[in-house]
Amino acid sequence: MAGGAAVLEDSSLLSRLDRALLPVERFCALLSGLAIFSLMFLAAYSVISRKFFGAPMMGYIDYIEAAMPIIAIMGISYVQRDGTHIRMDMLVGNLSGRVLWLFELISVILILVLIVALTWGAWDHFARSFDCSRPFCSRDSSIDIGLPTWPSKLVVPIAFAVLVLRLLLQIVGYGRAFIYNIDRPVAVPLNLSVAEQAMHEAELMEGHD
Repeated sequence: MAGGAAVLEDSSLLSRLDRALLPVERFCALLSGLAIFSLMFLAAYSVISRKFFGAPMMGYIDYIEAAMPIIAIMGISYVQRDGTHIRMDMLVGNLSGRVLWLFELISVILILVLIVALTWGAWDHFARSFDCSRPFCSRDSSIDIGLPTWPSKLVVPIAFAVLVLRLLLQIVGYGRAFIYNIDRPVAVPLNLSVAEQAMHEAELMEGHD
């Protein structure tokens, strides 16, 4: 599972690129949170309409299906940057030095290969449903209210493309750490001990005072 992690910053080009990509990742994560928040209101509206007016919201399931890619995918690069995505730390937590950086480098390279293939396939899947010679530029639509499906399908390659950029930065970061045996490299998530996590949380709390 994922634990607490920190991403160090400095004045290097790699760190500047890391900080430049972060606002994009935060925006994507914000969209994911807003999608979850909006579904809460849709659920409440549907229940109230069914209970008091005997008419549930039309297309409720269609809206849920359309929002699912945003909820599930849009924040993936943000959590990859912070190292808070689901992962197995039982082995990695016992590694250090070049062995750790080599393990992380190989892992991220394998992830990148997979995500590039998924991005290609997701874009092809989107392209098959996008056709502006048809109403709403769509060959496909939802069952109940005819909601076009191409916007939801477009979310996936966009989110994966942002993740590809993040993985490329992490490959460079782990590669530098492995070659130069850097203890605390920039632009990659570093595992924190319990004491370091507590200190980091205390600093955040002091910053809000």
